[in-house]
Amino acid sequence: MRFFDPHIHISSRTTDDLQAMAAAGVRAVIEPAFWLGQPRTTVGSFIDYFSSLVGWERFRCSQFGIAHYCAIGLNSKEANNEKLAREVLEVIPQFALKEGVVAIGEIGYDEITEAEDFAYRAQLDIARQHDMVVMVHTPHRDKKGGTLRSIEVAREHGIPVTKLVIDHNNEETVRSVLDSGAWAAFTIYPNTKMGSERMVEVVRQYGPERIIVDSSADWGVSDPLSVPKTARLMLERGIPLAAVEAVTWGNALQAYAQSQQIDVAALDQTPRLDQRQLFADNSVLRGQTPRVDEFVPN
Repeated sequence: MRFFDPHIHISSRTTDDLQAMAAAGVRAVIEPAFWLGQPRTTVGSFIDYFSSLVGWERFRCSQFGIAHYCAIGLNSKEANNEKLAREVLEVIPQFALKEGVVAIGEIGYDEITEAEDFAYRAQLDIARQHDMVVMVHTPHRDKKGGTLRSIEVAREHGIPVTKLVIDHNNEETVRSVLDSGAWAAFTIYPNTKMGSERMVEVVRQYGPERIIVDSSADWGVSDPLSVPKTARLMLERGIPLAAVEAVTWGNALQAYAQSQQIDVAALDQTPRLDQRQLFADNSVLRGQTPRVDEFVPN
């Protein structure tokens, strides 16, 4: 099987992780902009970070046969530094339309403050102006209330629900998100958020339509193989293959292909690696022997 992990923070992962992901069948990923663990203090730090998402991390994944896409946005936690947030909001359009950017995200609410609301609405307007998909981070506190508010505010700003991916769902929110017509994404994150066994039961109860599985693997205790591991458990527990393929590949592809940034036909091809390639004079190999796949005509 092949897998699409549409929410993973590659900049926090090692090349060992990328090798393991490729070996497990992960063929494509989306890396949304997020909180780095401590506050950024200047707009330049955001510019450098956004540049790495559309540049170095995209290249790094390609060296292992993984197609890398990203989402650009000011995360809700950092929206509370209002002066800096306004500076960051000014530069987001410079990156949002670059190659490989499939959404504005991850954006939404954390503490559900006025500052977060301002930043969320401003970025929804950017998404609407450029007809973009929106990846929404739902809060860890008052998750259901924050989720419902996220959807309602997106509607107020003219975002079609078909272009709204609501992430970090759980059993409390899934019905409301599906009833709204939006995509319902679930983070398989050890010990918190959703586990694989709970995810199996969600798919068993609600079916696969508009449900997406992701890892959200980042700098914390997390697993970049959450998607293939969950797929395997689903099959072991009797979930039909077609349903498993939908929630771990097809649905994410359908949702984010609306960006017109994903070459769907290319993803159907077997990756051909040439690790002699460089990015800004850098190689992922650090002096090791490169893998160079021979071209085999169809």
